[in-house]
Amino acid sequence: MLSEPRSGRLAAWGNALLAGLVSPDDAVLAIVGGDAVHRVERLPGESAPVGLTLALGRLRALGATGLRIALPAPGHPLGLSGPPEFNARALDAEEAVICHGAALGLVPEVYEAGPAGDVHVEVVWHCLAVREAPPADVPSLGEAERELAEALREATEVLTRLDVAASGPVAEAAIDAYRARAERGREVLAPGYPPRAVRVLELAQRVGLLVSVADENGDGGAVSSGEVAARGAALRSVERVARRAQVAAYNSVVEEREKGVR
Repeated sequence: MLSEPRSGRLAAWGNALLAGLVSPDDAVLAIVGGDAVHRVERLPGESAPVGLTLALGRLRALGATGLRIALPAPGHPLGLSGPPEFNARALDAEEAVICHGAALGLVPEVYEAGPAGDVHVEVVWHCLAVREAPPADVPSLGEAERELAEALREATEVLTRLDVAASGPVAEAAIDAYRARAERGREVLAPGYPPRAVRVLELAQRVGLLVSVADENGDGGAVSSGEVAARGAALRSVERVARRAQVAAYNSVVEEREKGVR
């Protein structure tokens, strides 16, 4: 939860590119980030993998007017609409991008090579057919913001009662990493996103920080099996809410556009 999913970068900067707000070079640079290279395979009309610049242009030509993301987990097909082959790949990757206006989706596969400290990362986006239907379980920005505030309050109460403290070197390192990222500016969303989407995504990341710190602390102060179960239930609930909020934030540009044409 602390790091931006690759599907989020692709959707956010792809949407900015499709809206004419950024250049292709700037969009691709932001999408690739710290990775070495991204390619797209099985793109209609292409017999071999192609770079992101060509792929985004081809998706536009195929009718794509926006990009949504999905962040599914076992038992929670968040943002997906089928068919089974695409859903299965997206679930394995725990993320995907779905084109609005073209029945296509992209699922990343990450390859790493090289020694520790000098890892070379390549990403291949597999292009597959998707079902044109409403995505599963995606809230509006307003709903996501309310859910996040409530989940954060409830989870904090439960974890505090069980003495799961955000302390120690692991917790401090996680908090420092989050603060450093926040200080670098609002780089997780591209031009064209409303301030509320940025706010929701930042809150979702703070909630994700809580979950990460709690996970690093094992069972925390929970002693009995009942306390361990309560702690696990609290973390699962807040993690689900945070994922829903991330999807709502990244998809907000497409959702607002759809409302405008109804």
